[in-house]
Amino acid sequence: MSEKEELTRFGVAFPAPLIEQFDKYIEEQGYKNRSEAIRDLARRAMLEPAKLHSDEQVAGVIVTVFDHHASELPGILMELQHDYHHDIISNMHVHLNHHQCLEVIAVRGNLGRLRALHQQIQVQKGVHYAELSVTFNDGESHVDHHLNRE
Repeated sequence: MSEKEELTRFGVAFPAPLIEQFDKYIEEQGYKNRSEAIRDLARRAMLEPAKLHSDEQVAGVIVTVFDHHASELPGILMELQHDYHHDIISNMHVHLNHHQCLEVIAVRGNLGRLRALHQQIQVQKGVHYAELSVTFNDGESHVDHHLNRE
């Protein structure tokens, strides 16, 4: 948070068992106070992909776990990534065990397109898990800045 941002104070009422759980949570997470924890939870809730508009520019990751022995799945996933190469910044592929792979795909662009890519990944036979997690992006193409110098 910027030092110049004005803070607005408000009261929040919690049932005793919930505030005890919350205080344990903020201690485990290393927060200095309840306000910091509540601010982070509010930011996280507002950044849920389902709450954002499809035309917003975002950056984030698509995390997948899949069976690399599933018929043709690795090729299908690679082809999907080629189809969305303008939206993909990078990816990391990890072998979890003999059958399962974890792939983290760093993405940036139009949320609607990223949702479409995520959906196409998650419906493939052999994909056990796929999640899209995003944050806001300023909309500038950081990749092209060094290419436009004269």
